[in-house]
Amino acid sequence: MKYLNMTMKKNRIWVTYGQGIYDITNFIKEHPGGDKILLAAGGSVEPFWLLYAVHQTPEILSMLEEYRIGNISEDDSKEATKNMEDPYGNEPRRHPSLRPSAKRPFNAEPSPALLVESYITPTELFYVRNHLPVPVIDLEDYALEISGEGIKTVSLTLDDLKKFPKHSITAAIQCAGNRRHEMSLVKTVKGLDWGHAAIGNAIFTGARLYDVLKHFGLDENKTEAKHIQFEGLDTDPTNVPYGASIPIEKGMDPRGDVLLAYEMNGETLTRDHGFPVRVIVPGTVGARNVKWLGSIIVSKEESDSFWQQKDYKGFSPSTDWDTVDFKTAPAIQELPVISAFGEPNHNSTVSSVNGKITVKGYAFSGGGHKIIRVDLTQDGGKTWQVAKITDQDKSNSPRHWGWTLWTAEVPVSCNSSKVELWVKAVDSSYNTQPESFENIWNLRGVLGNAYHRININIKH
Repeated sequence: MKYLNMTMKKNRIWVTYGQGIYDITNFIKEHPGGDKILLAAGGSVEPFWLLYAVHQTPEILSMLEEYRIGNISEDDSKEATKNMEDPYGNEPRRHPSLRPSAKRPFNAEPSPALLVESYITPTELFYVRNHLPVPVIDLEDYALEISGEGIKTVSLTLDDLKKFPKHSITAAIQCAGNRRHEMSLVKTVKGLDWGHAAIGNAIFTGARLYDVLKHFGLDENKTEAKHIQFEGLDTDPTNVPYGASIPIEKGMDPRGDVLLAYEMNGETLTRDHGFPVRVIVPGTVGARNVKWLGSIIVSKEESDSFWQQKDYKGFSPSTDWDTVDFKTAPAIQELPVISAFGEPNHNSTVSSVNGKITVKGYAFSGGGHKIIRVDLTQDGGKTWQVAKITDQDKSNSPRHWGWTLWTAEVPVSCNSSKVELWVKAVDSSYNTQPESFENIWNLRGVLGNAYHRININIKH
């Protein structure tokens, strides 16, 4: 093992996994996040892959075997991993109703039917998106570091943050990969196999980012900074944290409602949702709502984190991994309009009552746009029925941060045993959803907002 670096050929990248030696130079080019694997060059990749159980699948391991060039001894293999600790040894307990799409790191969503039962999503049923192990944070040691262009460098405790005026907003947070499973039916994508419940609506409470940064000297009209970067306290084996950034125009807009939140639904943030502080960027993709917030950096530059630069971006349906250039696409910020059925489930059997079946679901649009209409069809778009909006944020555009719940009584023929239902939403800017996933397919399976379609068996 100690000779691995010495024997590596120039400009080639070798790693070990188990007792195998692999030349992954070409593998990196085809693998999202390949630059992360570079951190293991000349050593074992296992400390890194232990963080991401998605790598330990037959498909990935089979792909890796194509690059095997040799072996190390069993003793060397044990030596390489003998000091490894389980990074997931201190994970919080989760509600049994959450359906994991990955357990390491933990990512899960509730059933769609449970999701649309309540306008405010119960914290324990709110989808969980973790990129790394959940950090264990002692409030005695916690500090939020603030620094950067045109601002005083300070370190705040949670008590310091609570001295600022307290604000609450109702906001929906949605994963960029929500509904990825449907997109993957068109063509394989890379990412967690999310259904359509990787979204939730909650009341978040904390200090406004605008108030905090203004207090420490930031003048958005004078600074040359263009971005506000956030870093979490969740880190990889090299101590690199999860990071993201938003435009300064969003962060320093007093009506943008960006919060340094310490409460969710009236209670202290739970560990899975960012205890003790999470930045809430309403109307913006979940990936920018950094949890376990450790630092805020006012900068001329966008965050250089992997998740800002080489993930969470959309591309043409014709772009694949052999042609993609992440530098050509902007990072996702505001999300497009979306809707989905919560109940009934796809392919379920529903009893008709007086010639009708009841359906319900959610709709949401990013950027503070309000949902103004939800349309359903049962005949492939020939005729449309307008759903009844049952719950909605009382705020108006462009500060309409919450989602919308809707329901409809759909008439069905007594001769019909099956029906295919489609739903689409329209927001206050008259944005609406594309008809099919074929035209919006992208290699990472993000921004999946085509019409939601379900097949229903009808019992008369």
